[in-house]
Amino acid sequence: MRYLPLTDNDRRAMLGAIGADSLEALFRDVPRSVWLDRPLELPRALGEIEVERALTGLAAKNVPLSSVPSFLGCGVYRHHVPAAVDHLIQRGEFLTSYTPYQPEVSQGTLQSMFEFQTQVALITAMDVANASMYDGATACAEAVMMANRVTRRKKAILAGDLHPHYRETTATYARFGDFTVVERPANPAAEDDLAALVDGETASVVVQNPGAFGHVRDFSALAEACHRVGALLIVVVTEAVSLGLVKPPGEMGADIVAAEGQSLGNAPSFGGPHLGLFATREKLVRQMPGRLVGETVDAEGRRGYVLTLSTREQHIRREKATSNICTNSGLCALAFTIHLALLGEAGFTRLAALNHAHAVALADRLSALPGVRVLTDRFFNELTIRLPRPAAAVVETLAAHGLLAGVPASRLWPERRDLADLLILAATELTTEEDIAALAAGLGAVLQ
Repeated sequence: MRYLPLTDNDRRAMLGAIGADSLEALFRDVPRSVWLDRPLELPRALGEIEVERALTGLAAKNVPLSSVPSFLGCGVYRHHVPAAVDHLIQRGEFLTSYTPYQPEVSQGTLQSMFEFQTQVALITAMDVANASMYDGATACAEAVMMANRVTRRKKAILAGDLHPHYRETTATYARFGDFTVVERPANPAAEDDLAALVDGETASVVVQNPGAFGHVRDFSALAEACHRVGALLIVVVTEAVSLGLVKPPGEMGADIVAAEGQSLGNAPSFGGPHLGLFATREKLVRQMPGRLVGETVDAEGRRGYVLTLSTREQHIRREKATSNICTNSGLCALAFTIHLALLGEAGFTRLAALNHAHAVALADRLSALPGVRVLTDRFFNELTIRLPRPAAAVVETLAAHGLLAGVPASRLWPERRDLADLLILAATELTTEEDIAALAAGLGAVLQ
């Protein structure tokens, strides 16, 4: 099979159209000394069956999360995705219209985005949400830049238990966006007095709930402290399922919510794709990045949907754009919408309660192990434990025996030697009693 569809006649016609007598004539300005006079050192072409066998062999080296007990979390969570989700998003009318640049031609695409926005606004308790962003980390950075525009200030305070990937992404934006970030040190055992750091030059304070170590907090008092000096509170959520049980950011007084929506409708898939959620107050909507779909009526009075705001560099002059993120994660957002619609409000709450119950069972079982101490006292479905030895080695040993015990804190904070004995674990509705028993037995054996 040829992978290039052009025939020799096609090539001759193209060369003739540009006045070249040969393919080599296209490259006559490239010195012959740098031309490659031999085939590339690549494997020879294979047939379809051989390619399938080779790729299957490569895939077999991976360990699917569904095949072993897994307590991985830290921003990517394994939840049950109903079969209806994948079936529906692969329908041609959804899959092929994934992210049109003139979405007005597709009322179905616009309506799905509108429903998604409505869901995000409801679960975060915010006024308005956009049609999604790339992922939670870039949504966080965009939220900080939005706060800079709103307040006309250039300083952001990042909480110590903000996920390091979100912190690093924001710092990268700051390096090239001419604003300052004040990064608080990670502290897994105590709350950070961020209110004492807020002053008249602060544009935003960025917190995460639940935090990177699993702590669940109420930031209402911090929101008041921010508002007293004209700063904005940005709340990051890496586990969207927590919004079914934990007090939502909007009820705490958050001005902007930047979240990761992967937990609903989207499998971990070895690290992506992800889905950025972004919500804010109505008075700030003009500074919100990304797309916003609105509901209207057509000339005959029938309900319709339209791209109301699109503050992207592709749609308006670059210097007036609020974001250079070029598109929304349309297909992932649709999966999120279908999953949440299937759950309904009551189902979403039950799912969250089940996650928390499994995490409580995990904490109870691990706290009974000699030398193990549970550090997180208020959590949703993720918690941190302290081991009597470095966690990374323990994780590697258990992984070799088919048990994914969690994420060592040293993986996220390699520069912090004092965190080397910390292990972050997540339990979801897919975590069974047998999984917890296997982890307890494995840890008990390794730590002897």
